[in-house]
Amino acid sequence: MKVALLGSTGFVGSALLKEALDRGHIVTAIVRHPEKLEKREGLTAKAGDVYDTTSLATLIQGNDAIVSAFNPGWKNPNLYDDQVRGTASIIAAIKKAGIKRVLWVGGGGGLEVKPGVRVVDSPDLPSWVRPGSLATIDALDQLRKEPELEWSYLSPSAELKPGSVRESFAWETISFWWTSPVRARFRFRITPLQ
Repeated sequence: MKVALLGSTGFVGSALLKEALDRGHIVTAIVRHPEKLEKREGLTAKAGDVYDTTSLATLIQGNDAIVSAFNPGWKNPNLYDDQVRGTASIIAAIKKAGIKRVLWVGGGGGLEVKPGVRVVDSPDLPSWVRPGSLATIDALDQLRKEPELEWSYLSPSAELKPGSVRESFAWETISFWWTSPVRARFRFRITPLQ
């Protein structure tokens, strides 16, 4: 399957890139700096800017699906605005390119810890996390307004760490299936809420 991947040099995106290539998918990675990606069979790295809708649509056209792990950076002082603007541009580019299948990697801030109470609503949430959490909630709201897209939204756990599947603690695996044989698998450590 031909898959476009946004954010492939980031923490989550680089894991998605490795998994997709290991499974034999043909991946077009859209990145700001293609030279940062190691050359691999099945990988085409292209320079792109998620805020340039027209150019992005051209870069992703011809793919069967797109995975967005876009994040403008946790240290970005305009994180919320840049994430919302990037999300709108990416969705517009996806539609312009005629891609229907979308896997969007969001955040855990919108998950409910009890009925009607989201992670982002907690007074204990660090203030530097709140803008990114709210922006990924906004991304989900934007996707919900796109009925012609076949999208799945992934909310990983709040704490993601590199590691092996074979470490001494338990890992949970989630699989998202579309109506076609595209699968993305994510591993995360289950940590009880305090």
